[in-house]
This record gives sequence, C-alpha cells and structure tokens, in this order.
Amino acid sequence: MPTKNKPLKKRKPPENQDEQKKKSPAKPKIKIEGLKYFAMLKPLLEHLHEHQCQRDTAGNRTLHYDQYCMLVLLYVLNPTVSSLRSISQTSELTKVRDKLGNEKASLGSLSEAGGLFSAELLKPIIETLSAQVNDAAPDRRLSSIKQTITAVDGSLVNALPSLITASILKQTTGSALVRWRLHTHFEVNNLLPVRVDVTPDGGGENDERAVLNRVVEEDRLYVMDRGYAKFALFNSIVSSSSSYVCRLRDNTVYETTRELELTEGDRAADVISDTIVKLGGSSSNSNCPDHPVRLIQIRCTPHRNRTGGKAKGSTAPNSDGILRIATNLLNVPAEIIALIYSYRWTIEIFFRFYKQLMGGVHLISHDPNGIKVQVYCSMIACLLINLWTGSRPTKRTFEMISFYFQGLASEEELLAHIEKRRAAEEAKRAKEARQNFC
Repeated sequence: MPTKNKPLKKRKPPENQDEQKKKSPAKPKIKIEGLKYFAMLKPLLEHLHEHQCQRDTAGNRTLHYDQYCMLVLLYVLNPTVSSLRSISQTSELTKVRDKLGNEKASLGSLSEAGGLFSAELLKPIIETLSAQVNDAAPDRRLSSIKQTITAVDGSLVNALPSLITASILKQTTGSALVRWRLHTHFEVNNLLPVRVDVTPDGGGENDERAVLNRVVEEDRLYVMDRGYAKFALFNSIVSSSSSYVCRLRDNTVYETTRELELTEGDRAADVISDTIVKLGGSSSNSNCPDHPVRLIQIRCTPHRNRTGGKAKGSTAPNSDGILRIATNLLNVPAEIIALIYSYRWTIEIFFRFYKQLMGGVHLISHDPNGIKVQVYCSMIACLLINLWTGSRPTKRTFEMISFYFQGLASEEELLAHIEKRRAAEEAKRAKEARQNFC
C-alpha cells in the first residue's frame, strides 16, 4: 500500500542581512583615541571665526580665521599640499569643505589672510594644548631641575618677494631673497616648541640676544649656544628669577676666583675643570655679570668648520676640543650641567623636522604675521601628534599620519604603528627602571 509522502517541513525564511548582523558578534570598531583631539580643535578655533569681520560691512567674507588655520594645518600635515596655490585648489574639494565648513579660498583671500588675522590669538590655543602634554624629563637625571629647561636658538628661512622687490634687492644686496629669523623657545622636558618670534634677519633690535632679552620669563633655565653669550643678557635672565646654561666663545676673557672639586661622575662626563670665575677679567665694565658665574670646561672632539671655511655664509669658528659652559647654577653637579647643554641639540633637530617634513622651508606668506601663523600652526600640529600618540613627534610617525590623511594608510595601520611606538616607549621606561633599581 503506497504510503503517503511525508509533508515537507517548511523551511524558515532566510533571515535578512540586518538580522544576521544583529545575531553575529559585532567586531569592535577600531578608533584612534587621539583623533578626539583633532575634533576638539575646531571648538578651540571657533572664537576666531568673526575676527576682523567688523570691516566686512557687505557681509561677503568667505574665508574666516578658523577656516584659514585649518587649511594651514592641512598644508602642514599633508606633504602633497605644497604651496598657497595648492591650498586654494584643495579648498575646492568636497570632503575638505564638508570637514572644515569652508568655501573655495581664492589665492587673493589666502594671501590677504596672512597679514590680516592676528597670529597672537593662536598662543592661548597652543598653551591649552601644551597643558595636556605629559611633562616628563627625557633623562631621569634632569628630574632634579625644578625650572623649565628651555633651549633657545634661531633659524633662518628664505622668502622670494615680488619681482620688483627682488630686482631691487639683487642690485643692492646681491641676493633676491628676503631672510627671516625664527627665534624659537623649545622645552626639553616635553620636546616641543612653545614660543616663536619672527624678525627680519639682522642686528640691532632683531639680534637674537636682544629678542630673547625682551621675552625672558621667570622660572626657566635657558640653554643657549655661544651666539647668545652676552653679559647684559645673563644679568637680565637672573634678575627675572631664571637661570642659564650658555656656551662661551673660545677667546672669552675670565679670571678664576675659586676651583671646585670634580667628582667621579664629572670626570666620567669628560669635565676637565669646574671653577667660579669673573667674566671679563679685571675689567670694570658695568655690563659684566652682577652675580657669581660658574665656568665648566668639558672635553669634546676638536674639529674645523665642516667645509674648512666659510661655506654658504657660515661664520662658525673651529673647535679647539673644549666646551666652555657658563652658568649661574652653583649647586648643580657639573656632570648634570654637561647633560643639560647636550640637550640643546634637540632644538636643532626640531628645526630640521619643521623644515624638511612640515613644509617650513617654504613660506606661504611673506608677511611677518603670516609667517607666525604658519609656524604656530606647525606647533599646534606637533602638539596634536604628541596627544595622538602619547609621545614626541618622530619622522616615522609624521609620515604615517601623512599617509593616513592622504588615504594611503588605513586607520588600522596607523593604529598599529602608534601601538608599536607605545610598546617601544614602555619597554624603554621599564629598562631604565630596572637600571635604577640595580
């Protein structure tokens, strides 16, 4: 007898994709924690939006200060944006306009912005971001220094002026370039620039020592090269409740009043002598230091000017193999003074980083105020990178961030790089801790 076919079980209708996604465990979305700092940058700039708009009676201004700063930051962080014309072209892109809320910025508007918007208004933003950066001495031995260690130096940047101005300069000075000097203060503890003053290159009120004398702050330890060796500047720093560590010229005249005993640590740091001196010898000049000065001599490798003479306008003298360091710090070990001066080179590394990677070798404005805006935006970028990654900016990290903004690197790849950097930093700190314990 034929059996009835068993009724087929009704198959459940396939779940739609949304339901399947709900049931399957969702992968955690990887976010770079530091990007929140970039998001908070816009609120920090918002109060600049109406700056210089009072003269816009027609209400047709399309490029505001906050938008200009964001475009300059885009120039700093993206090597493919390499000129003012490139910034103008970038401002037309839909994604850029959506993110920054700007309209197309013409070359005329961008050129005017450099001299119109006050660079000084960016300083409070730099201070706000600086306050969030971890302040940790790069060497544990520097933790005993309570004042803020600040390396000071200047760097030249060249600008090509208008054809008429360039022609006049060529005939009168022999060069068609306008040279500007960036007088920079660089905090060693967090390895970041904190102040930049822009002046034409020259002497008088634009001399590097005169500029520093005008902006000396209290409770800082200024670390300087021999170009800053001026007795009146030393007096000004000490009267401001600050200190200095400054290299002296090899032919500096001085009179030794007391010899200080060297320790084993001093000798290990190649310290030759530690003395209290009277700078200027027996001179009664009123500009001589009005405070006790300590002179520490350190052995170094003697060398001639790298090119054997005055190359590219350099007047740097040869070295006789002895570093002569003057300071008003009388109770700090000589080996620590030598260590402090060695960190003066961090500002040289920053200048190289700024010029080679952050577009500093090319000026997008020839106005002193516009140059300041560009430099301050670079300082903001350095602070942002520090907050993103938790460590000082490096060439590799800057490249990865640039690749990310260009779309060449994914968020996951950038995150992996940052995590690798953090792991390396933690391993370094752990190693130092073990050495301290031993």
